[in-house]
Amino acid sequence: MNAGRVVVRVAPAKLNLTLAVVGRRPDGFHALHSVMVPLALGDRLAFTRAHGPADALHVTGPGGGAASALGPPEANLVLRGIAAARAALGARGVSPERLPALAVRLEKVIPVAAGLAGGSSDAAAAIDGAFDAWGFKLADEGLDAASVAVVGAAVGSDVPFFFAGGWALVEGRGERVTPLRAPIGEPLGVLLVTPALAVPTPDVFAAYAAGARPMTGAALATSGHLAGECARGLTAGRLLERAGLLAVANDLVPATAAVVPDLVAFRRAVSRLVGRSVGQSGSGPTLWVLYPSFDAAEEAAGRVRAAVHDGSLTAPGDGPPTICATTILTAPLSSPAQEPAE
Repeated sequence: MNAGRVVVRVAPAKLNLTLAVVGRRPDGFHALHSVMVPLALGDRLAFTRAHGPADALHVTGPGGGAASALGPPEANLVLRGIAAARAALGARGVSPERLPALAVRLEKVIPVAAGLAGGSSDAAAAIDGAFDAWGFKLADEGLDAASVAVVGAAVGSDVPFFFAGGWALVEGRGERVTPLRAPIGEPLGVLLVTPALAVPTPDVFAAYAAGARPMTGAALATSGHLAGECARGLTAGRLLERAGLLAVANDLVPATAAVVPDLVAFRRAVSRLVGRSVGQSGSGPTLWVLYPSFDAAEEAAGRVRAAVHDGSLTAPGDGPPTICATTILTAPLSSPAQEPAE
């Protein structure tokens, strides 16, 4: 990699419009059926050649401010993604000299441990960015999109989704990804409200396994119907009409409530405030609300911020919630391939 070259990737958050748990796998993980979509909200990663012999990561918050704690380096998904990319190329006979250490600057915007798969998206961006930084494309060395997704699956369950390039039906543990057609029309706006608390995904699945689960298969029926509609062609307006059904199509909601009981009252309070159905992304705690446009979502975000500020809306957690408006992407989020070094 040229010392003056900077490779940049944008790592979008994801939203689970549906999430059905359809069984337990032999490996102990739960099998899922979920329609997942990428959001305009995303982290930004910049790759350069490292000065030392080891990969390095520097993390900042939005605009270069303080960053949330991401755990020890050995557990960080960005560094694990680079290591997985290096191992995949090494297994194909690429010499280590062609794969120098990388330094990555991560601007962390997506809330951590929030059900938005920020870490998994960062890992996917790290794999793709590392290949580019070393001068490889997906077709090089027999690495097509499917094989790269397999590399990602070894890093995290949600990682393969981000190689689909858009809307997708995600099944199994997350390794089976079927691209879907995005709805026709203007992108829908989304209000995201993330309480200031981490909800570990293993804890939620443990609660689910212990019996904190819905009694019906409604989430699976809704998920299958939505995937079928996307395959046939769905408009943004029709998707918005289904917001109420989608908001309850998450089998992990009871389990998340068992882990964080105060989230139940908060979700109801947010619903009363905005006058719309409120869903939960993944294992939570992020809550989402669909709107016809970004402007409508931003207006709602302003109302929620004001309610938190004046004390009429109290969120669980150690501080105020993260409140933002974004849109559901209907096309892949573009990333500049490279830029001059600063």
